[in-house]
Amino acid sequence: MASRRRAVTPRAVARRVAALTAMQVQLKIELRDVKPLVWRRILVPETVTLAKLHVILQWVMGWTNSHLHEYEIAHRRYGVPNDEDDWPGAAPLIDERRMRLKPLVEDGLRRFTYQYDFGDSWEHVIKVEDLVAPASGTPPIVCLGGANACPPEDVGGYPGYAQFLKVLADPTHEEHASMLTWAGGTFDPKAFDLVEINRHLATIKP
Repeated sequence: MASRRRAVTPRAVARRVAALTAMQVQLKIELRDVKPLVWRRILVPETVTLAKLHVILQWVMGWTNSHLHEYEIAHRRYGVPNDEDDWPGAAPLIDERRMRLKPLVEDGLRRFTYQYDFGDSWEHVIKVEDLVAPASGTPPIVCLGGANACPPEDVGGYPGYAQFLKVLADPTHEEHASMLTWAGGTFDPKAFDLVEINRHLATIKP
């Protein structure tokens, strides 16, 4: 017996058409206060949700998605709501899964922040640089360039990372060997592999 085909709803068709005709938003991401400067430039579909953008940011920056995150956009907070967000005085946390980039850009958004790991408090400044028509052969999600490696997870924020680099640069430091072991045996703060990043981005559905 022939297998049944799933019915295609008008909403599903509309989503596919929107994805095919979507413009691409060019974003530049900079990791605040870190030296050497860690930055990336990417193209994403304007229809991308903030939840999907979170996944993209994790890959392009080099994080491991091991901690909580949150956006601040036009004085509003976006993330994944849970009961712990209901502390007194806190601004409501808007569900990032229900918000797409397109209406924000259409309302004039040019700059926003993305915070990863509330303990180490890595703050990314994201600038909306351009809105472009997709070029033939260009993937819907792609990293155009960047520089330097993001810090290791759980290194202790900006001051911890500065100390980490200082210890690694000094083979005579008493903590050099243990810090190197903790980092996995090697760490290059200038590492940036554009090909590897785009290989991972190619696996993400727009």
